[in-house]
Amino acid sequence: MLCRPFPGSGLPRRRRRAAGGWAGVGGLAIGLALTGCRFEPPLKLPTVPGAERYTASPTPQRVDAGPGGATQQLVYGGTPADRWWRLYRSPRLDALIRRALQHSPTIDAARSQLRVARADLQAAGASFYPQVSANLGASRARSSGASFGGRVPGSTFSLFTGDLAVSYYPDFFGINHLVYRSSQAQMNAQRYALAAARLALTGNVVDAAIGEAGTRAQIDAIHGVIAAERRWLRLTEAQYRGGGTSFSSVLTQRAQLAASEAALPPLEQQLAVDRHLLAVLLGDAPSQDSGAPFTLGEVHLPQRIPIALPSTLLQQRPDVRIAEEQMRYALAGIGIAKAQFYPLVTISATAGGSASDAARLLDASSGVWSLGAALAQPIFEGGKLRAQARAAAAAYDGARAVYRGTVLGAFQQVADALRALAHDGAAARTEAHLEAALRTQLRLAQAGYRAGSADYGATLAAEVAYRDARVTSARIAAARLQDTAALLVALGGEWPPDPAVGVVNGSRPRS
Repeated sequence: MLCRPFPGSGLPRRRRRAAGGWAGVGGLAIGLALTGCRFEPPLKLPTVPGAERYTASPTPQRVDAGPGGATQQLVYGGTPADRWWRLYRSPRLDALIRRALQHSPTIDAARSQLRVARADLQAAGASFYPQVSANLGASRARSSGASFGGRVPGSTFSLFTGDLAVSYYPDFFGINHLVYRSSQAQMNAQRYALAAARLALTGNVVDAAIGEAGTRAQIDAIHGVIAAERRWLRLTEAQYRGGGTSFSSVLTQRAQLAASEAALPPLEQQLAVDRHLLAVLLGDAPSQDSGAPFTLGEVHLPQRIPIALPSTLLQQRPDVRIAEEQMRYALAGIGIAKAQFYPLVTISATAGGSASDAARLLDASSGVWSLGAALAQPIFEGGKLRAQARAAAAAYDGARAVYRGTVLGAFQQVADALRALAHDGAAARTEAHLEAALRTQLRLAQAGYRAGSADYGATLAAEVAYRDARVTSARIAAARLQDTAALLVALGGEWPPDPAVGVVNGSRPRS
């Protein structure tokens, strides 16, 4: 607890005695009201060793995908992109995200929780002001003469009452401010929770849309492989019937065809999962059609990716900001627990009237009033207050640990995504060289077959190998797009503050 000395505490003893007892009490009250005690410790965010960079080894400045592939430039220290998904330059993707943000039940729930937190904050701010209530009552009763020894007969009478009551809790020890600050932290945490929900939703929509497109591209490529292998199988069977090859060659080709056909059901199942997920993210049932099939040609790989520095990431990630606000909430809890050891002062006043006739309720002779003050000081509660203080301190320690874990998790996600992009680029380069070689091989085989220097089987074999490479290329292309989205989401994306609800700072509501 940090408190300045009470005003007047340094006066000579004889002057303090001369001030009188009531003056001393009044001076104490005024001094406490002006002191501004601070019971909660200041916020100190935990440090994370080695947080100057995301990975142990240097990260690439650019990701080159080889001949014909898109190159990505990683701009370290850049600011987050405005609506990060627009880096994909896809109007259909933009439309899907707008639709998801408008109809997602997850976003609606987060907005409702934010409205609840705002209302709770306003309710907490009411403690800074006097509470005024008006009371009006009317009753009719009969009294018994037994109270007077039975000598007086009972009587029936009416009683009309009306008063205006005012109560106020002076915030001498700042507990009202502490409660308000804890509500501030909760409201800010809910605001960041809404931003986190938006970020997760947009990331999931992008991932599901690209997943659908990538799976569909692989299915189309495998259908081409299957068609080529069926032609090759028919040729092999014809050669076997003519005695030009062994039956083992036929069996080998049948097994190859079956293996290619077996790859289709898992991809078709994944395509169905992606379609169902995308429909739910858009706020629809899985049975509803989410529109025309999404293709890889509608999405462009972002070429310049702004990479926030680790220090900036802590301000950009909504989950880190939530953990920070939870620390503030726990700090306020420590202050509230400490303030419970000190007196609670209540000031109340009532003015009104009481009369047997409603017409005389406002007469001066019917007026009643009261003015009072009360002070409640805990003396012995069986160790409850100290236990509450220990619990608040433990809750703060837990909030610090959660904050540190959240920061480490954020750094890990960015580091994983950076490495994934680098590995995707290496895989894309290798696959690009392989596909180029197989394309050349297929062209040579086709030219040789037309010239009569090569048989049709060699041409079919070259076609199958090339189409297999196309399947892998589609998978790698989708992985690059999805891993880029994972990196942009891990960096915190872009979540502009709601103009109607900003982060609240300060110790009391603004009038």
